Amino acid sequence: MPVPYADLGLQYQSIKDEIDGAIAAVIRDSAFIRGPYVDAFEREFAAAASVKHCVSCANGTDALYLAMAALKVKPGDEVITTAHSWISTSAMITHAGAQVVFCDTDGETFTIDPAAVEAAITPRTVGIIPVHLYGQPADMDAIMAIARKHGLWVIEDCAQAHLAQYKGQPVGTFGAAATYSFYPGKNLGAFGDAGAVVTEDAALAQHMTMLARHGGLVKHKHLIEGINSRLDGMQAAILSAKLKHLKAWTKARQDAAAVYDAGLNQLDDIEVPRIAPGRTHVYHLYTIKHKKRDALAAYLAANGVQTAINYPTALPLLPAYARLAHRSEQFPRAFDDQNKILSLPMFAEITREQQDEVIRLIRNF
Repeated sequence: MPVPYADLGLQYQSIKDEIDGAIAAVIRDSAFIRGPYVDAFEREFAAAASVKHCVSCANGTDALYLAMAALKVKPGDEVITTAHSWISTSAMITHAGAQVVFCDTDGETFTIDPAAVEAAITPRTVGIIPVHLYGQPADMDAIMAIARKHGLWVIEDCAQAHLAQYKGQPVGTFGAAATYSFYPGKNLGAFGDAGAVVTEDAALAQHMTMLARHGGLVKHKHLIEGINSRLDGMQAAILSAKLKHLKAWTKARQDAAAVYDAGLNQLDDIEVPRIAPGRTHVYHLYTIKHKKRDALAAYLAANGVQTAINYPTALPLLPAYARLAHRSEQFPRAFDDQNKILSLPMFAEITREQQDEVIRLIRNF
């Protein structure tokens, strides 16, 4: 039985009337760039994320840039982030003008190791960007303690962690700001690129809004030099329609993860996702580890099961960062993980029959 890695078409069919109605409303009102549907989504997502302000933008990558630009990152600054993430996290540190400083992961949760963060701080360090990778929060108590001790800001990269919680507190509410991606495959995904930054700081929110809208809050009144990073009305309306279902979809993902756990956690060669105490995982990805990852992936593919590797090369070891001359032994846990990780099919609509097929094939392997 073929098992897709994700099935966005199935999700659409489950709420087709709501999505079609949202799209039709935007077309009817010609509200294509900003407008009432964008304003409504910003209010709704701020409430869902338990923050006061949501600044929408074109994508999650721009969200990271906007946050750092508003925090006035400048050349000579250093910003610390994880060695295991998508390149947007680190690339936007560079594009904002700072030097990226990579830290190893903790070896358990795929998130940044606070001890490595502390060791990486220099007089030039201005901030930390922890990534709540795959849907599990980083160790925010430890990270925020380090930030307070050294007078640093924190931007939470929540691109994969919509509605995740750390000790009962929603992710995105710990640092100065938090960034979200609404890429189609995310737990809350648009029908194209979309993103947002959230914050409790009204002045910071206003500055990020100006940056995203050509430097002004009113057309033709440019108070600063900004960029063009606007969420369009169509995506906003679609996201508003989907947001109503996000809690139920999150629960479905967690239930699916429990099925995988029960079927795989007794296998000696398989390491299922480890959840640290006090953390709520929302399973954007269900990522296992196996020493023969490539052979396992090939076997599953031959039997109709799609998988993915997120991410096959630790960030500091990419050609994009050859200038930093990093070595694998500097990031032993991230380097070890890059050769073992495999993401299994995970989406809210996955059936028990599909999961049983994945588990059966892994057991056979």
